[in-house]
Amino acid sequence: MTPKEMTDELMGLSKSLGADFIGIADSKGFLNPEYQGNRPQDIMEHCKSIIVVGVTIPNGCFEPLPKGRAEYTNTLMAGTATLRIIGFKLLKFIEELGYIATLAPSEGSEFGYWYADKETLKADFSMKYACYLSGIGKFGLNHLVITDKFGPRVRMTAIITDAPFVANSRSSEFIDSRCKDCNKCIDICPVSALSRDGTIQRQKCRDYMFNDLGGLRCGMCIKVCPL
Repeated sequence: MTPKEMTDELMGLSKSLGADFIGIADSKGFLNPEYQGNRPQDIMEHCKSIIVVGVTIPNGCFEPLPKGRAEYTNTLMAGTATLRIIGFKLLKFIEELGYIATLAPSEGSEFGYWYADKETLKADFSMKYACYLSGIGKFGLNHLVITDKFGPRVRMTAIITDAPFVANSRSSEFIDSRCKDCNKCIDICPVSALSRDGTIQRQKCRDYMFNDLGGLRCGMCIKVCPL
């Protein structure tokens, strides 16, 4: 089976399993000096493709925020559970083709609280950067991925594999230009973790969610995003 044929089958299977979008990044993109995070090559030395699979989050769970944080968090976890099943079945498909693949964590991906370095708050690699490389979307001032079709209201997981799938083209912009004059996410942040210069104080965001909110998610920067 050619890389194009494998890619077409992967795309079709992901949609049939319930994914709302899928993108493929060439792992070489993570070797670009502009990328400062951890690399998937540190997990799988000979990886060739990073597959990002996502589902949209229903708008109804954002409406009651900030009071409805339990409902919002539970909806996110339902998205995560869905992605785990989709991702696992895609892994099986890839290995049936004769390659190896592993599923990157999506639960706890907010600064990698469970799975990544507790000091740097960096995950094993940036799934958001993979989204940029695969053309799924761009970065927003809220440090979330702004997908072209669904905005920031998405949940994602990623697969690292040595299979030579056909990669998509990277997004045309790194930072979404529509964020330039908005600042709604910056103004709404309850702990002022976001800044107009594009920086974020990750510890403030983490401590608010896992201390003040007891593990529930905040979601305000997504709720107010007009994209």
